Amino acid sequence: MYNKRKTMRPSLRKPVFQQSALAMSIPGLMLAGHALAQDDEPIVLDTLQVEERTVDTNPYAEPGAPYKARISGDRRRVKELADTPVTMTVLTQTQMEESGKADLKEVLAAQPGITLGTGENGNAFGDRYVIRGHEARSDVFVDGLRDPGMTTRESFAVEQVEITKGPSATFAGRGSTGGAVNSITKQASTEYDFNKVKAALGTDNHHRLTLDSNVAISDSTAVRVNLLHTEEDVPERDPAYRERKGLAASVSHQATDKLDIKADVYYLDASDGWDMGSYIGSDGKPNDNIPVYVQDEDFIDSEVNAFTLRFGYQFGEGLRLENSTRVGGTENGYVVTGARGTNRDATDPDAPGAETISLSTHQGWQEVDYLANQSNLFWDVELGGKQHQFVVSAEYTQHDVVNGVYNVTNTGATNCVVSGRGGASPSYCIVDPNGNTIENIGSLMGRQITKGDQDSDYQIDTWSLAVMDTIELNDTWSTFFGVRIDSFDYSNVVNNRGTISEFSYSDDLWNGHVGVVYKINDEANIYAAYSTASNINGGESDVGGNCGYGGLCGDSSIIDQSKPEQTENIELGAKWELFDDKLLATAAVFQITKDDVMEGADYSTVGTLNTGKNQVEGVEVSLAGNITKRLSTLFGASVMNAKILESVDPADEGKTLANFADKSAYLQLRYQLTDAISFGGSATYASEVYVGQPDSAASEDRSVPSYTVYDLFASYRVNEQLDFRLNIGNVSNEDYYLTAYRSGSFAYIGDHRNAQLTVSYEF
Repeated sequence: MYNKRKTMRPSLRKPVFQQSALAMSIPGLMLAGHALAQDDEPIVLDTLQVEERTVDTNPYAEPGAPYKARISGDRRRVKELADTPVTMTVLTQTQMEESGKADLKEVLAAQPGITLGTGENGNAFGDRYVIRGHEARSDVFVDGLRDPGMTTRESFAVEQVEITKGPSATFAGRGSTGGAVNSITKQASTEYDFNKVKAALGTDNHHRLTLDSNVAISDSTAVRVNLLHTEEDVPERDPAYRERKGLAASVSHQATDKLDIKADVYYLDASDGWDMGSYIGSDGKPNDNIPVYVQDEDFIDSEVNAFTLRFGYQFGEGLRLENSTRVGGTENGYVVTGARGTNRDATDPDAPGAETISLSTHQGWQEVDYLANQSNLFWDVELGGKQHQFVVSAEYTQHDVVNGVYNVTNTGATNCVVSGRGGASPSYCIVDPNGNTIENIGSLMGRQITKGDQDSDYQIDTWSLAVMDTIELNDTWSTFFGVRIDSFDYSNVVNNRGTISEFSYSDDLWNGHVGVVYKINDEANIYAAYSTASNINGGESDVGGNCGYGGLCGDSSIIDQSKPEQTENIELGAKWELFDDKLLATAAVFQITKDDVMEGADYSTVGTLNTGKNQVEGVEVSLAGNITKRLSTLFGASVMNAKILESVDPADEGKTLANFADKSAYLQLRYQLTDAISFGGSATYASEVYVGQPDSAASEDRSVPSYTVYDLFASYRVNEQLDFRLNIGNVSNEDYYLTAYRSGSFAYIGDHRNAQLTVSYEF
């Protein structure tokens, strides 16, 4: 009987699949009969164990436990997740689908320790995440390669999403202060043929159609195609809408017994039209009664194209080389409308001094091109009587980003006078002099839009080398370590209102991790880990010369005088596998300290170099898998405390970080009532979040309030081919807000109550 070795991830061994097991079992019985005919001695056969298959084809999942992943899709994680000494939240395809969440932003926003952020001018280029209090918008990966395009991301072609908590620069490179997000895509396999069509209809004109088709052309070649089209109005915010069109195709070919080749293409066209939500009023809270004010010409467009080619070569037992090359690009652009609570100016002809809501314009475009090549050598070997699992990783990346502006001319007639930075000026207000909502808000501004000039040209080339080793000292103790160097060349040409500045510098970043694991028994372990990460000056590609939000600090003559921002993490944790390995329980306490922080105030392009320091301490617990054979769960909770330790402004010291929820939790339960019927639901909780810019003290007079949102789902399987699922989101129709801009001029509104019915058919 196969004995699962938890100390050795089976990635370097030739896989054994169900077909192989069947092929072995039938000849085995024949040979047994032949042996009995020649010898009267009894033959004892190993017991054949057949485990229930999960409801999807995720090769990384625990069989029979649809919410539990067994291994990471990143082979550099050489241990099973239960033995990986770091906090990782892994979301399986089944869990995400049953939750009713599709965009990666929705999926991550529900998870503990993660909040959403905004950026200067709204930063509507794409999704923006904050992990354990630190920016992670550029710490997003697909199949282990950085995904630098700041785009809308969808889950239709995703097998599972892996969220690593805490600095992980040995794997991720620069950045990754609070953690990193790695999406594992669906890949072709020769082990099965299937065609799955899913069609959904729902409230708010929702429709979603997907196809997932895997065809084994031969014993060595397979093709897989995923298609997507979805469109809906934003719940209770019509005519605001969201639309996605996607294609993901992969080919897998076993060229020889030792050489395998994989290739995949990915395309996504995301087109949205929505306003920027509410605003924070004079009482420090969002206005719950703001009308929809999206303009007819508003848009948020994001187009992604990527091609990846992978080779794997098995030199022999325990030695394997893998190489991945990806080329891609994104085109992003947006013109959206914001609203802010204000008063009519004293010069307003209709209602001087009256409260009102005026509109503003937020816009920008971005074009991204990138190239990445990564080679990983895996070597499992016994040295000095100890089992070693080496990973040697070499990587080269090119990342080029051009940012620009749109020329926006408003042709509609103004209807109020309000004050701004430049003094009183005619404006557009969505309430009349009596405080009533005006009619035909969508056509109020009458925009004419053309693409304007670029304002920054960002380029960074990086060479990286990492060496990692996991050592089994004895049956109970193991240790691990890794070190990585990232050597980069950086340049950025910034046009700041007609003033051209050219920035360039080079540096080397050294980071690593080290730790020890004590195995209590076959099911449980405790660990201690230390890891580091580095952020560079100007590391974020979307903010040009603005020191805030990860942009450039200092003028071009002193940029090389800045030091990288340095992060250290100490973590103590424990993991338990329960109920025959069907449920994984984790707990960890941690402390993240970020030093040499760049600090920039308001709209400054200068800021200060390496003057800040902050710290986040916390505890996180989770459960993933089956509590019983019928009851599955995904649960996580995080309690954290953030503090500014040092700042160029002493008044900020001791304050909490902006965009930071000190308490958050997520619970999803699924109960299999009968073989045909299952039902469940989820609850998402986040505590109050104060606004501000990243790595800065929060503005404690402005915040988005705490919230709890409940979702429900139920499924009915008619037969092996056909099933139905009903999702109801935000059952209680809670008014809640995901995040807000530092001035409070906009606050993103969470989706109101919605429902969808999905029909799935497999053939």
